[in-house]
Amino acid sequence: MTHFQESLPLIDTIPLFPLSHGLFPDGMLQLQIFEVRYLDLMKRCHQLQQPFGVAWIQKGKEVQVPGEEPLLYKYGCMAHLREFEQIQPNFFRVVCQGGLRFELKSVIPGPLGVWQGQVTYLPQDPELEVPAALKPFADRLGKVIASAQTQGVIDRLPIYPPYQLDQCGWLANRYAEAIEISATQKVDLLVEPDPLKRLEVISRYMLET
Repeated sequence: MTHFQESLPLIDTIPLFPLSHGLFPDGMLQLQIFEVRYLDLMKRCHQLQQPFGVAWIQKGKEVQVPGEEPLLYKYGCMAHLREFEQIQPNFFRVVCQGGLRFELKSVIPGPLGVWQGQVTYLPQDPELEVPAALKPFADRLGKVIASAQTQGVIDRLPIYPPYQLDQCGWLANRYAEAIEISATQKVDLLVEPDPLKRLEVISRYMLET
């Protein structure tokens, strides 16, 4: 279950950061920021301790093309800044943690070319223990985490603690971030309301590879 228990309106307007790869709740997203519009956005989010929305690009490019509106998938995930480092005056390194999922209702132009999205938030995953049949997936990831801890390189592992290996939603989201499937398939996983079903779908994908 995500750490971000925001009390949020039914409909909200948020700044959007379109990406060709998205974000899942509690996931880690590392970004290098150099475009002027996003430099300003990250400064504001850092100063005000406010999140922004990560939306998957369905058609278009991450780097802005003047006058072109990217075609976005209807669902995304809030991103909360966990690390903010200014490498150069016009170059930031940021690390974010995924928060609530959202449904994108509309997209409108915003300040300095940052797209704004009108969104409604999706419920957090309910707590649901991983069934015995799927525990090998928990064991597999658990071994990766344990190995990183033993070797003293846990800080390099792109997974935030606490490691909720017994929870369907958390485990499914970590695998969904890592497996090589299409953006459409990942968005389908993101929006799946049943964490057990999400994990079962991922298990089938992994057996196919």
